[in-house]
Amino acid sequence: MTLGPVTSSTDVTTPAAEEVPAANGKVIEGRSLGRIAWTRLKRDRVALTGGAIVIFLVLVAVLAPVINKFLGHPVNEYHQDKIDPNLGGIPPVGSWGGVSKDFLLGVQPVTGRDLFSQVIYGAQTSLIIALSATLLAVVIGIVVGITAGYFGGWVDSLFSRFMDLILAFPLILFAIALISVLPPTKGFRMAVMIFIIGGFSWPYIGRIVRGQALSLREREFVEAARSVGAGSFRIIFRELLPNLAAPILVYTTLIIPTNIGFEAALSFLGVGVPPPTPSWGRLLADAVQYYEYDPMYMVVPGMAIFIAVLAFNLFGDGLRDALDPKSNR
Repeated sequence: MTLGPVTSSTDVTTPAAEEVPAANGKVIEGRSLGRIAWTRLKRDRVALTGGAIVIFLVLVAVLAPVINKFLGHPVNEYHQDKIDPNLGGIPPVGSWGGVSKDFLLGVQPVTGRDLFSQVIYGAQTSLIIALSATLLAVVIGIVVGITAGYFGGWVDSLFSRFMDLILAFPLILFAIALISVLPPTKGFRMAVMIFIIGGFSWPYIGRIVRGQALSLREREFVEAARSVGAGSFRIIFRELLPNLAAPILVYTTLIIPTNIGFEAALSFLGVGVPPPTPSWGRLLADAVQYYEYDPMYMVVPGMAIFIAVLAFNLFGDGLRDALDPKSNR
């Protein structure tokens, strides 16, 4: 992705929003890169749909207690009257997993717990872990990538080989081995998962930042900053980082769905958040043994993961096209 540099404090250029008179007498107003990107993004209905779903999922996660109070039941409340005793006490009463006006997504087999409350609280758990891990990965990736790209030489070689080492590490096996021997407390498990996911996914954005920094450090506005005596710290924060904002933002939105899937995979393997804390991955793991009796129990959390990952990917793709000046879309 090629992104043009933004105007820095050392450039001698005209303002982005300067009004220029046209030949017919009308005034042509200049537009900033951000305004141009927003105009292009508004024309991409697929990306806007993905962004709307992302906002909806975040609101559901934040307002889960309020939503559950009006539309669901307590997350650990059992409803044995919703389980069919004539079929071994496993499947819910009724069709579609016990879906009714009181239980919008049905109930869990055997326990009779409200599946709606499990899904919305599972969204809270999954998004907290995924977003926190993404934030950690982005911070580490920016620091390492921009340091390696700007200074080059042995610093670049050292950090590049370190990123290669992290990418070659067997992450799944390490996560299973580490988390399985740790105390099964909710807060501790979530913190360890954030550390593992974020601590091993930062090289992806680190490589992007490094490549962009290698290119930008040779540009004229960086040379102009050096010529007026600007130090490395000022150049990095005032010249390079503003020009890296667009690719960082794009790749951040593309890392989030990967982390959502990774958290679900760990929970599915039994090394995620401990029960009874709801999680989309753990709901899928529990549904494996009951899918013959209640397919809806597997479909609901599976669709939640699918929609979340698809929405983030669609929005990230649209944002990338909107911020890329060479894109024809």
